[in-house]
Amino acid sequence: MQFYKDGFRGGNPDVKQAAPNRRNRGAHEPLPEQVDVLIAGTGPAGLCLAAQLAQFPEIDTMIVERMPANIIKGKADGINTRTMEMFQAFGFADKVKRETYWVNQTAFWMPDPANPAHIKRVGRVQDVADDSSEMPHILINQARLHELFLEVMKNSPSRLEPDYGWEVVSVAVDETTDDHPVTVTLKDASGINWWATRTVRANYVVGCDGAHSAVRKSIGGVLHGDAANQAWGVMDILANTDFPDVRQKCLISSANEGNVLILPREGGYVFRMYVELDKLKDGEKAASKKFTQDDMIAAANRIIAPYTLDVKEVVWWSIYDIGHSITDKFDDVPEGSGRNPRVFTAGDACHTHSPKAGQGMNVSMQDTFNLGWKLVHVLQGRADASLLRSYSKERLTEAKRLVETDHEWARIMSAPTTQAERDGSEEPRIIRQFKANLEFTGGTAVKYDPSKLFAASAHQALAKGEEIGRRFHSAPVVRLSDARQMQLGHVAEADARWRIYAFAGRADSSAPGSAIHKLADWLENDPKSPVVRHTRPGEDIDAVIDFRAVFQQTFDQLAYEQMPSLLKPRTGKLGLQDHEKVFCVDHKGVGDIFDMRGIDRDTGCMVVVRPDQYTAHVLPLDGFDELSEFFAGFLR
Repeated sequence: MQFYKDGFRGGNPDVKQAAPNRRNRGAHEPLPEQVDVLIAGTGPAGLCLAAQLAQFPEIDTMIVERMPANIIKGKADGINTRTMEMFQAFGFADKVKRETYWVNQTAFWMPDPANPAHIKRVGRVQDVADDSSEMPHILINQARLHELFLEVMKNSPSRLEPDYGWEVVSVAVDETTDDHPVTVTLKDASGINWWATRTVRANYVVGCDGAHSAVRKSIGGVLHGDAANQAWGVMDILANTDFPDVRQKCLISSANEGNVLILPREGGYVFRMYVELDKLKDGEKAASKKFTQDDMIAAANRIIAPYTLDVKEVVWWSIYDIGHSITDKFDDVPEGSGRNPRVFTAGDACHTHSPKAGQGMNVSMQDTFNLGWKLVHVLQGRADASLLRSYSKERLTEAKRLVETDHEWARIMSAPTTQAERDGSEEPRIIRQFKANLEFTGGTAVKYDPSKLFAASAHQALAKGEEIGRRFHSAPVVRLSDARQMQLGHVAEADARWRIYAFAGRADSSAPGSAIHKLADWLENDPKSPVVRHTRPGEDIDAVIDFRAVFQQTFDQLAYEQMPSLLKPRTGKLGLQDHEKVFCVDHKGVGDIFDMRGIDRDTGCMVVVRPDQYTAHVLPLDGFDELSEFFAGFLR
């Protein structure tokens, strides 16, 4: 973490210097007449986007929520490893790791062949595969997650906070103008303003307002899908039980009473139970069954027999039916139209699914993490508005995969066990499916297709473990200047900057004339360099593209004073030297990044990483023209 760049300031370093001319906020303050971006909904998707945009006070952002305040309990709780990597970029991953429950093992229970009325443990599977990520799979109260994003927003230069108590009624796009062409009609949902309506004009609107999204409906979006005709209940409880695996994630299938999913929660005492309740007829809704929390508790006791559950407090509970749905597009561009999008949907507003695969909240945040930096590029004038077309294309493909996988998972969860599974002659389908899905459930299976934002893989062999289209896979390094052990991926912040990681070849060193020196000198000085072409006069040299280098020697074998000036840039108001751009291999046995990620030791390479942490290109260290051509494809 770096601070004091623009001068010394005491106090909490997470609190950024406030930007001038900020809007007054409060229940009785007037709403703005126009903004750059209006976000509807303060769920994970909306807050993830707002936390990014809040770092750019020149972008006027507004986020509205019909509820009067943040939620305090309930809703989603699973955060996969990929999302934890994203949290690192926002600066609160360590706080999340400290507070939360870590899912280390998943236990599977099925009917005991000797007594099918009782359940028996049939297997355990490591929940996060070795070296799939440096982050754990965790469980956290969604309300607490909201607080963490809200804190990032409030501490940002723009001091962004939600406008609670305002609900989006409709959205209309005026295609004849580029001056705040989207008119949003808001209705007071609190009564403070006597249920009045207000209009706000925006350049862009993002609907993160849930499955009943008014934003989606305003642009003609329709959720298409099907139901599994199965009623489930979910409850967060404080309880005593003789069930031995209550502090492990458990998937439990009984012979005749249905299924239970147990998810331990943060704090050591609360745990969540998803309980199968009843089959539904076509068109029937779970709400019509009038199930209560007592029905859930009774069903759970039947399913986990011979063990018992003594509930002391029900913290939160809900009944739901499993459904899977998705919209045809995630923006307002009509089919066949060449215009650029102005309105977007994200999260449950454009895809819904069952909660048991633990993907909903994660995919929702990944939607807006994908969109955020693109909005920043366009609103800052760094990229043409056509860049925003890539959002729907990239995220729709992933949402379809999510719905398909989740559909299959939900069916297997609710399917009765076979005799072969019960007598141990065949590995249960649910365990096979769980193992096969580990990469998917970790969020690391996402692979974007080639486009102007993802180059063809002509040089992929130079970095076999950093596959183009997949997220940049971090690994251990040591920072040269202070010999600090760390993860290379943790240098990336949610700041809309691109990264170029230059991995030195075997013979390369800090000496002038090396391949790293030639690359750095070209990037810093040549008119064709993307750093020179896309960085504005007066900006820090790493304002758009952050260049870092990794050497194969250990920290004591390199001469820091010989490093090229681009790896020791002077930035900020005071022109202070940045000492955190150069890394080398770990010397204490944690792991060698070159071996772990398949980096060609002889020649080295460049790995280009997008602001949302996805590998966009792999190039040889002398691939100057190809690097220039790549960035010129989307940056002005």
